[in-house]
Formats: sequence, structure tokens, C-alpha cells
Amino acid sequence: MQRSYLPWAGLALLSAGLVGSQAAAGVFQSQPLEQERLAVLGQPVGNQDWKLLVLEQLKPQPKCWEERRDGLIDPALNRFNFSGICSRYLDSNGYSLRVGEDDVSPRYRLRLESQGNTLVLLAMSGSHPTELVVGRGAIPLRDRSGFVALKLEPGWQLERRMYGERSLSHVYFANPKPLDGLIAQAERRQDRPAVALSSSSNGPIALQVIPYAGQTPRF
Repeated sequence: MQRSYLPWAGLALLSAGLVGSQAAAGVFQSQPLEQERLAVLGQPVGNQDWKLLVLEQLKPQPKCWEERRDGLIDPALNRFNFSGICSRYLDSNGYSLRVGEDDVSPRYRLRLESQGNTLVLLAMSGSHPTELVVGRGAIPLRDRSGFVALKLEPGWQLERRMYGERSLSHVYFANPKPLDGLIAQAERRQDRPAVALSSSSNGPIALQVIPYAGQTPRF
């Protein structure tokens, strides 16, 4: 089987977790993940801002997050040594956008934006005005210690970044459709009235951790 190798300098950057945009787009592949083992969350920062993070349950217990009675999510991993039990992806070093077969993170960045009582995860580009809606979730209230659960839009899922057969500590917000198709779809929706999330039908997503069988991913 023919293999492709990065230059020595590229391998050095890979080991440090810092890979150039061309290498990221052409070298890496992706692999689907068990979505039940992951939580996409919005963390309130200050009075208005939000920070995106992804939690992954590597072992069934203890739970890395728990749903509170008010609908917010408690990041329970802060109460124990979560090494080998939970993984967390905090910024662009830990997650990025993959569309079709391409890593588009050099052109697109992920941003959380509150729209009324809804928190929306957007993919935005400085070279194109159309924003892609990746996920959304209801904001029952703003609490510094409570995170908002986000549900990905149809077609989007979390995938593992792969280098050959090696699993990397990086996840993609991935969609199999080509970028041009997603942009056209988003432009068609711009003229439609927005539908707010209701507490009765599309409220905060219950992120129940489901035990699973299999080997723990290597990082």
C-alpha cells in the first residue's frame, strides 16, 4: 500500500499540534465518532460572550457532564481527575470545520452568537458573507457555572481527525456536502422567518452518557 509522508518539518509541527493550513487540508482524514459520547457546549463568558467547547466521554464512569434541573449542563469533570476518562476540546487547536473532504479551518472559524433565547453555532468566513449554521440550543437562563447544550443541525456531526491510522486529539465539525452546496442552502434559508426554539419541543438536549464497548481512543 502506497503511503504519503510529510516532510520532516511538517512532522515536527504535527507532534506539537501546530499544522499549517495546506497540510491540514491535504494530509488529514476523518473518522466518525459515537455522537452519544460527546457534548457540544456553550460556556458563558462575562455578561454577553460565549465560548465553545466539546467534551468527550472516554470511559463510562464517572460522568464528564450532567444535566441540571434548570436545563443547563454541569461540567462534572471539574470535580475529579478526568485524565483518561474525559477529553475536552477548548479552542481551534482542539476542533475545526471539515466540509466534504476538505478541512476549511484556514478560511472558516466557529463562533457562538446569542439570538434572543437561542445560542447559535456559526461557521464564518472573512471572504464570504454567508454564515453556516452548524448547531443551536435554547438558553434557559444565564449562569456562569452552567453551560448551554447545543444540538448540531441535520447533516453535521463530530468526527475524529486522523493521520493515516493514527487518531489525533482533534475533532471536526463535519458535513459531507460540498461547501458550495452548503452556502447555497444557507442563502436560500435567509429569506425564511427564523423559528425560535420552544421549551416544549426543542429545548436543551438531554446529554445522557451511554456506556459503550470497545477500545479507548489513543491520543
